[in-house]
Amino acid sequence: MASRKERELNEEKDWNKIDEAVISSGNFLFKYQKQLLIAVIALVVIIGGYWAYKVFVIEPKNKEAQIALFRGEQYFQSGMDSLALNGDGNGYIGFIGIISDYGSTKAGDLAKAYAGLSYARLGQYEQALGYLKDFSGGDNMITPAIKGAIGDCLVNTGKAQDAVSYFEGAAKDANDALLSPIYYKKAAVVYRDLKNYDKVISLFTKIKNDYMSSPEASEADKYITEATLLKGAQ
Repeated sequence: MASRKERELNEEKDWNKIDEAVISSGNFLFKYQKQLLIAVIALVVIIGGYWAYKVFVIEPKNKEAQIALFRGEQYFQSGMDSLALNGDGNGYIGFIGIISDYGSTKAGDLAKAYAGLSYARLGQYEQALGYLKDFSGGDNMITPAIKGAIGDCLVNTGKAQDAVSYFEGAAKDANDALLSPIYYKKAAVVYRDLKNYDKVISLFTKIKNDYMSSPEASEADKYITEATLLKGAQ
């Protein structure tokens, strides 16, 4: 057992170590205070610059884009897709112009979705796919609709195999008693064309069991019976 004097000596050594560490850190700060100060100032400038950019650039541009987008939505809802896309020559610059001028804003991103849907309605599916796939999404209602639209465009461009994953993804993302069975049916019909009858049976069984009150469920047995017969004939 250490004596009292030994304990005191050990404690003094410990305090000396702490003093040395404090002095060492103090010397480090003194030696590199200029570099540290520059680093702190740079961090403040970066944070302040981002805040200023957001407040004085991004937010005003987003408001401008929202105003322009509102007119485009009116043309879109009226089925006037060419005007919605390209503008009316009377102050409205069109979805394409909004994307070009405000593509980094939320409204600009939404314009990509509208542009893709407009091109799809015009039967210009390749152009539609470019804009629909460029849409960032995030909204629980819009994102499934865009995935479903991508699936439709892929089917219309002869890429049925690629389309089914978008339809199934749209159904899962929607997680909705009305929308999900619609997308699952789209996927099942494509699988039928691809002669993948197991997937047809699986998806229509899911519709029948999970969405029994949907219109798609009422015709599920017909598709299941047909797929079973076709599978047996393979």
